[in-house]
Amino acid sequence: MRNRENIADKNGLTHTHTINVRFSEVDSLNIVWHGNYVKYMEDGREAFGRAFGISYLDVKSHGYSIPIVKLCCEFKKPLKYGETATIETKFVDTDAAKIIFVTNIYNENKELVATGETIQVFLDNNNELCLQNPLFYDEWKHSVLKNTEVYG
Repeated sequence: MRNRENIADKNGLTHTHTINVRFSEVDSLNIVWHGNYVKYMEDGREAFGRAFGISYLDVKSHGYSIPIVKLCCEFKKPLKYGETATIETKFVDTDAAKIIFVTNIYNENKELVATGETIQVFLDNNNELCLQNPLFYDEWKHSVLKNTEVYG
């Protein structure tokens, strides 16, 4: 991760960072293998979580896990070995007991190369699905989003 930018505005809470496409991530055509875009999306979610205090370890410390139940990715242009890519991860606020992220991945020319969305749900320590937001998550949303047009 070379740089970060955090944005909170009426369009959502967003975190960006850049990565370098490694040799091990490309196929024989010298383009990023499609499965690696899912890893890039995870890199984006993890960086977002660290930046805003809602990492996987933070969630776990409150007694929950957040497995992905839906993932989609659309490919627009290929990334190649040696290029720099920017992963933009946007939190989508919802009242439902889930976490939604929208991801845009750009090449070094700022061209959109992939878009995606993930949906995660909360499971308690017994691996039971939570139908309501855990208290810590509601408190996090309120504290992080309260001064933006995103929340309330």
